[in-house]
Amino acid sequence: MKTLITRRAALAMTAAGLCAGPSVVRAQSAANSSSNAWPSRPVTMILPFPAGGGTDLLARALAQEFGDRFGQQFLVDNRTGAGGNIGAGAVAKAAPDGYTIMFGTPGPLANNKLMYKNLPFDPEQAFMPIVLIAKSPLIIAAKTSLPVKDIKELTAHAKANPGKLTVAVPGNGTLGHITSLLLQKELGISMTNVPYRGTAPVINDLLGNQVDLAMDFMPSYVPLVRDGRIRALAVTTAERSSDLPDVQTVQQAGFRGFEASAWYALAAPAGTPGDIIDKLNAATAAFLKSPKGQEVLATLSMQAVGGSPADMKAFIATELQKWGPVVREANISM
Repeated sequence: MKTLITRRAALAMTAAGLCAGPSVVRAQSAANSSSNAWPSRPVTMILPFPAGGGTDLLARALAQEFGDRFGQQFLVDNRTGAGGNIGAGAVAKAAPDGYTIMFGTPGPLANNKLMYKNLPFDPEQAFMPIVLIAKSPLIIAAKTSLPVKDIKELTAHAKANPGKLTVAVPGNGTLGHITSLLLQKELGISMTNVPYRGTAPVINDLLGNQVDLAMDFMPSYVPLVRDGRIRALAVTTAERSSDLPDVQTVQQAGFRGFEASAWYALAAPAGTPGDIIDKLNAATAAFLKSPKGQEVLATLSMQAVGGSPADMKAFIATELQKWGPVVREANISM
């Protein structure tokens, strides 16, 4: 009797399995299609900033590389506004299927969390890190009439004239702004920050002697330094820039551990399958090592980084630890 029941149970289970087979297969297929067959249609790469700048150029070069590698279009979608939060918010709400990813920068991936009171997403929870692509230095530039040639001379001059030096930055709460605050704290000096709406007006007023210094992303300043129209006092990365190899870093001026970098990274909505993350990470690593990738980065005054998703996650954590006290002390709120 026991054997009969067991056989009947086995037959019943087999029959149930046969009946359910197609639906089970479909469910498994649906679960795997987003990763095993990815990408089977175009992928949208949301960039939370306008077209035309260095960030946009790098994003488009990477999108073209991905398209060639994966055989599907990677479409760059510029969604601007709110310091990058509009584009990042769209990615945070997107389906985690690998067909919407973000090309991000420090603001939407980290620092905006420290400054925006009503941020509709937590970047550490909303996104899965893919890869830290590159870094680029900020430049500390001076008008040519300012009697300082490097960071040490700037420190002495600022201490002799507390609060009198003006520093142009490309916006309140921007990386240039908070880097200025961090630098002043490290040097033990006080200067007056003057926020502008972007880089172009900063450069105009620096050239016009309306401000003493500028702290901003580097590429737009390189030709002006080479032409002798402004003076570069230092760059803020740990290593010198190949574009201005004679310009020392802040660390080389004696302030060890100081680093403030613009950085560029890929992220995906939380829950995106790990094998899609790995494919994008590997494709980015190949791009960074390729002659084409190296040429693009050199043109944009950027330094390749790479590494694993875990490396990117750890890096963002250290960025938040570094900038959190600076933002709180300055009471920056957006």
